Amino acid sequence: MKVPEPRQLKSGSWFIQLRLGGESVPVTAPTKQQCLHTAETIKAAHRAGLRAEKAARSDLTLRQSIDEYIKAKSNSLSPATIRAYRNIQKTRFQDYMDKPMKSIRNWQAVYDSQPKTLSGKTMKNAWSLIRSVYKFQTGQSMPEISMRPVVQSDRPFLDAEQISAFLKVIDGRPCEIPALLALSSLRCSELLALTWDKVDLKKKTIQVAGALVPDEHNKLVHKETNKTESSRRVVPIFIPQLQTALERVKIRDGFVSPYRTQQTTIRNINAACRDAGVPEVGIHGLRHSFASLCVHLGIPEETAMKIGGWSDFQTMRKIYTHISDRDLIQHTADLTNFFKNANKNANENSDPLKNQGE
Repeated sequence: MKVPEPRQLKSGSWFIQLRLGGESVPVTAPTKQQCLHTAETIKAAHRAGLRAEKAARSDLTLRQSIDEYIKAKSNSLSPATIRAYRNIQKTRFQDYMDKPMKSIRNWQAVYDSQPKTLSGKTMKNAWSLIRSVYKFQTGQSMPEISMRPVVQSDRPFLDAEQISAFLKVIDGRPCEIPALLALSSLRCSELLALTWDKVDLKKKTIQVAGALVPDEHNKLVHKETNKTESSRRVVPIFIPQLQTALERVKIRDGFVSPYRTQQTTIRNINAACRDAGVPEVGIHGLRHSFASLCVHLGIPEETAMKIGGWSDFQTMRKIYTHISDRDLIQHTADLTNFFKNANKNANENSDPLKNQGE
């Protein structure tokens, strides 16, 4: 039977679902051609008897099944994702990791074996891997279980006045450029990967393309692709201080950021936050601050979304946009003034003597 035609996933990867001797074998790859080639290779190996049958894999432990899953998906998973999967494999569900998957019947018990102190989001991420591994090995969906609710926590960000204080403190510091890039909407992986050939000081633009992310061994590796398709974008240099800081650099070669790790960047940015007397927001908090500033300034969502590289409005609204306490107080005052005036106008219009005088 001919290999099925690949279909493109929302992530941009290409996918084929093979059926080999009753076994469901998913194939993913970054390009359509690679996906076809991989699927044809797997099918040829199966015909030649080189692939182990499903029965031979039925005794794999949960730990081994995760190994198999990561190996099969290695062409499409990002290094950061693999790193996260390995961390789950090492730290979660340890009472069950070395049991054969076929022997596990009560998956609710597996889920409930984790400490109650773990957040709903942490458990959701961990269980997503287990669910995917189960389907990969069995070809069937895992039975539904009861899961902890995911509570969206508020990430700290800087409001308009706090941004002004922060800008004064970072002026001339080594963390100035990475901090201003984050305030310009760049993610940590994007600003670490930014090279000088992507910066056009004359046109005042920054081309965001590629990312530096830690792999499972905590080593930074370069990704040609960004988090989403919309993440690959051109960001205008709209912060004058960033333009000045970039022009101040004499040797413009290699990476733009003076730091080579996320930890070092965050540590220096948070030190500047402390000196400015503002919340320690780190890199991602500065990206949140950009989105919140757009709300404060009344910038259209479409514009903020394009600059920030968000793929949909829901993500930006739910996670990245905040209303500062100052804005909330001001908007509340505006509402109060409206209703005060509305009540006053209503009383004036109902005054018979005033109306008679007119």
